[in-house]
Amino acid sequence: MILEIRTYRLKPGTREDFVRIMAERALPMLAEYGIDVVDHGPSLFDEDGAEEAYLMRAFASLAERDRLEDAFYSSREWREGPREEIVSRIDSYHTIVIETPNAAVAALRRDGA
Repeated sequence: MILEIRTYRLKPGTREDFVRIMAERALPMLAEYGIDVVDHGPSLFDEDGAEEAYLMRAFASLAERDRLEDAFYSSREWREGPREEIVSRIDSYHTIVIETPNAAVAALRRDGA
């Protein structure tokens, strides 16, 4: 299993809206495109005082990750939907991708993610 962990450094004062929009609008769209969201939400710690959030997604392989993300990010629903509301609140982001056992992903999974 492939686990992608994305952290977002957000513009000041935008975290609450970012997390809400992600949960209400982006996550249902990710699910429609077959992207498995393991967990998401606000960081419990803000490095250097910056507001931060995270998103964890699981994929069967790197090839599947590429295929599903390409389909999602190039979709009209994303580009004309919540994209601007989300992207406008991000100062920067960082992504790591690791291989991990299915049991590790299951242990990280939060109900309702």
